Amino acid sequence: MLDEKTMVSDALTGVNGELVRYGEMISQTENSELKQCLKQIRNECEMSQEKLYQIAREKSYYVPAEKASQQEINHVKSVLTGLAYK
Repeated sequence: MLDEKTMVSDALTGVNGELVRYGEMISQTENSELKQCLKQIRNECEMSQEKLYQIAREKSYYVPAEKASQQEINHVKSVLTGLAYK
């Protein structure tokens, strides 16, 4: 039998995968009505993900990584800026 922690974790994993797929579909469709519909569904999915995330945090099922240092942030910015100009 699954415990609550496993169920919350599985649900978060599933929702995160859905968000990735919605992003892919949105960027690949040319139909504006379909694009708007997919964006609305994705937004609702993001709200569900946020609720699940809050539950996981409150129950200590999920502990986020430490915040990045300013040096790490600057490094990522410089890497991404360099990629943008290539």
